[in-house]
Amino acid sequence: MTSEMSASVGEWRTALRARLGDDLVLSERDAMIPYCRDWHGDVTSDAVAVLRPRSTEQVAEAVKLCRELGLSIVPQGGNTGLVLGGIPDAGQNQVVLSLERMNRIRQIDADDFSAVVEAGCILSELKDAIAEKGMFFPLALGAQGTCRIGGNVSTNAGGINVLRYGMTRELVFGLEVVLPDGSIFEGLSTLRKDNRGIDLKQLFIGAEGTLGIITAVSIKLTPYPDQVATALLGLASLEDAITLFRRARRDCCDLMSAFEFMPPLAFTLAKEAMPDLPIPISAEYPAYVLMEISGSGLVDIDDLMGRFLEVVMEEGMVVDGTIAASQAQARNLWLIREGMNEGQAKRGIHLRTDVSVRLSQLASFVADAESAVAEAVGDVTCVSYGHVGDGNVHLNVLPTAGATPDQQLEQMYKAKGAINAVLDRYQGSISAEHGIGRLKREDFEARLSPVRRHLLTAVKQAIDPDFMMNPGCQLNFIPNS
Repeated sequence: MTSEMSASVGEWRTALRARLGDDLVLSERDAMIPYCRDWHGDVTSDAVAVLRPRSTEQVAEAVKLCRELGLSIVPQGGNTGLVLGGIPDAGQNQVVLSLERMNRIRQIDADDFSAVVEAGCILSELKDAIAEKGMFFPLALGAQGTCRIGGNVSTNAGGINVLRYGMTRELVFGLEVVLPDGSIFEGLSTLRKDNRGIDLKQLFIGAEGTLGIITAVSIKLTPYPDQVATALLGLASLEDAITLFRRARRDCCDLMSAFEFMPPLAFTLAKEAMPDLPIPISAEYPAYVLMEISGSGLVDIDDLMGRFLEVVMEEGMVVDGTIAASQAQARNLWLIREGMNEGQAKRGIHLRTDVSVRLSQLASFVADAESAVAEAVGDVTCVSYGHVGDGNVHLNVLPTAGATPDQQLEQMYKAKGAINAVLDRYQGSISAEHGIGRLKREDFEARLSPVRRHLLTAVKQAIDPDFMMNPGCQLNFIPNS
C-alpha cells in the first residue's frame, strides 16, 4: 500500500469513526483478520475497516456514509461461505459490513407457522429457539453452528433437507433490505399468497450481497418432526443408490427428508478427523446411502422405515444396513458425513466442487467426471458424495501425496477443468448450492449467454448504479457496458 493510499485509508477510518462511533468500527489489523479470512483459511485479505452495526438504521447510516466516501461494501454473515463471496478482494477501498450483532428474533408465531428474525441470527440457535415453540425450521447445514440466516438467504443455501423442503428461497416469506442508497426495503410480510406483481424479494435471495444488505427475514416454519428414522445403507453401486432413491421417493413420499450418498473412503476420512467415531457398518461396499425420514402426529415413522428396508433388502437393492436406535446413534451416523469433510480438510489443499446434473444422469456423470480427472491429472483421489435427491454432487479431488504446493495447485487446476468440461456436456451447473462468490466468477462468466449477462447487468445498474455493493462478487460488472 502506498503512502498516498495509506493517508486515504487513515482519513476514511477517521470519517467512519466520527459518524458511526468507535463501537461500530474496527480498523486494527489483528481485529479485522477474522473478517478478512475465508472459512478454510486459504485466503486472507485486508479492508479499510470492519463495520458492526446493531440495527437496521445503523446499517442504513453506514451505507450512506460509505457512498459519500466512495467506499465499497462487502456484506458478511457468519463468514462460512466456500466461494470467497464474503471477504474483500480490494482492501484499499472496501469495508466489511458484518451483521453478527443483529441477532434478535423479533417474532415467532406458532399459529401463523412463521418467524421474523434478524440477519445475524446463528442458524442452529435460531432452530433451537423455534423448536422450543414446537416449530421446525428445516434448513440444515454442516456450518449451522456458525453460519447466519442473512448469509443463508443471500447465498440461497442448500443443505441436506432440500429434497423435501427446497432451497432457502422456498423457506422465505419476506425480507428487509438496506439498498445501496441507504433506503430500506420493508418487505417482511408473512403472507403465503401475495401475487401483487414482481416478487421483489427474489432479487436479493442468492444475490450474495451484490444488490443490497439483508437485515431481517420472515421465514416459513413447519410442525416439529418428533419422529425421525435414520439409516446407513451399503449398496453395490451408485446406480443402485439412484434406483433406491426412486423407490424411496415413491414408497416414503414426502416424509423422506434426506438421502445422501457417500463412497467407501468416507469412513477413512471421517476416522482421520474423529478417531473415536464408531462405524456401525462394514466399509467394504462400493456405495453408501444415509437416509432419513421424519414426521409428526399420527404417522409411525419407525414402522415405515422398517417396512421399506425389509422389502428393498429382500429384493437385493440394499446389501447391508443399520438403523439408528436412538438420537445419539443417529447423530453418530451424521457425524460420518460431517467427518468426511473434516478429514478432507486435514489432508490439506484440495479441490472442492459443488455441481449439479439431472438426477437421472448423476451416476453416469460421476463415472465420466472421475475418469476425466484420472486421464487429465493422473494419481489423485476423487471423493464424490452429495445429495442424491437433488442431483447435487460434491466431486472433490485430493492431490497426490508428497506433491509440492505448486504441483498440487496445478493438479487442482487441471482437475477442475476436466470436471467442468464433463459438466458442460451434461448441461449441468457449476454451483448447486454454494453460490458464485469470487472463486467461481470466471467460470460463471465464461458460461453466461449474452442475454443473461445483459439482464444481470441491467438489474445491477438499476439498483446499484455506483457499483458499490460487493464488487468482484458473481460478475465483474462494468458500468455502462
